[in-house]
Amino acid sequence: MRSSIKQRKDESEIRGNRIGTFESQALAMIQIPNGMYVVAFCSVLLVVLTTLCLIFVPWQQTVSGRGKVVIFHPMQRPMNLEAAIPGRIKMWFVRDGQWVNRGDPIVELLEVDEKFLAPNQLEQMRNQRQAYIAKMEAARCRANSLQEQLEDLKVSRKAAVGSADRKTSQAGDRLEAAKLAVTAAKQNLKTSELNFNRVSALHEKGLRSRRDLELSELELIKSRTDLERAEASLEVSRKDTQVASLDLSKTDADTSAQLNGIEASYNSALETVATTQGELRKLEVEISHLEARIPQRLIRAPIDGRIVRLLKAGAGETVQAGTKVAVIAPNTTDLAAELLLDGNDAPLVLPGRPVRLQFAGWPAVQFTGWPSVAVGTFAGRVAVVDAVDDGTGKFRIIVVPDEESVEKNDDQPWPGPHYLRPGSEAQGWVMLNTVSLGFELWRQFNGFPPALDRKAMKEADPDIKRKSK
Repeated sequence: MRSSIKQRKDESEIRGNRIGTFESQALAMIQIPNGMYVVAFCSVLLVVLTTLCLIFVPWQQTVSGRGKVVIFHPMQRPMNLEAAIPGRIKMWFVRDGQWVNRGDPIVELLEVDEKFLAPNQLEQMRNQRQAYIAKMEAARCRANSLQEQLEDLKVSRKAAVGSADRKTSQAGDRLEAAKLAVTAAKQNLKTSELNFNRVSALHEKGLRSRRDLELSELELIKSRTDLERAEASLEVSRKDTQVASLDLSKTDADTSAQLNGIEASYNSALETVATTQGELRKLEVEISHLEARIPQRLIRAPIDGRIVRLLKAGAGETVQAGTKVAVIAPNTTDLAAELLLDGNDAPLVLPGRPVRLQFAGWPAVQFTGWPSVAVGTFAGRVAVVDAVDDGTGKFRIIVVPDEESVEKNDDQPWPGPHYLRPGSEAQGWVMLNTVSLGFELWRQFNGFPPALDRKAMKEADPDIKRKSK
């Protein structure tokens, strides 16, 4: 029995050893390989680096726009040469692509207006002006002569009327004296008659002598004679007074008629002067218009530049006033980029913002978030942001070269006008705030707009300053 127990123990030990061996082999088979530790370490390191990059790596926010190259200064932009007057083309002096200097002739026009078709019209009008001037001078001299005559006649009239008036006054004085003499003679006659009657009565009574009667009779006759003489003198004085009055009236009427006639002639001369002067001024205005119109028959180059294209055919074609005949482009380096931004991006852009530009024909690689590693792009600054859209919801901005960055040798200057011509396509990225990469990804995933720097906007926009106050 002991042997059987021992045998069972031995068998159990052998079975336990076999099971232990099997367990060791199984454990050995499920151990992690060394390569998995490397993979796990790299994954953790990648997660940590990604987290650090999302937190600390900067990202430059931008808004993009497309547009074209323009000339910033308005006086140096391509301009249309227009006909100032209607006419018919006589001769072209230039060809497409030809360089011209300011003042060089471009095209000559012939008049088609019937008012200006007369040959030597300007010379004829100048001769007519000289005739008007001579006529006006003659009328002015005549007016001066009549004025002198008028002054002399006024003086002579005053003297003549004064003399006639004095004569009339003297005749009136004599008439009054004659009237007094008649009155006195009548009184003497009455006295003589009373004396004669008294002496005659006394003589009949024998109280007076014949001699006294005769003397009183003689006195009576003398008084009658004196009365008749006084009445005759009174009649003469009346006639003299009437004659003097007639002479005064005649003198006044004659001198007034002469004075009125000379005044009428003087006024007529002045009217001639005024009329001629008005006609002369009207003629001078017409001469000025013609003198200003003659140079407009020859269209000249307003600036130094190159003829881009001729818009009209050769000699004989008729053009109206304001018709475009040619396009001239000045040689300028005042280039700018005109970009169109979306309505959602325009409020984020203010003058002075930096811009990276890519021009058509220039190979470039642009990293939106890291403009410092961009290749083939050029630096610019926002100069103008339109206050209204272009009618399609787009807002225009004008970007000029960043001269300060070029002076610091941080960027290369823009290509010259030979390579960068107005109208060339351009694409730009307006630089906004710098944020973390994680914030930018979060913003892009959620569709949020770029971050706004309110402090910078308040400093750049005076309207916001006023509202904040």
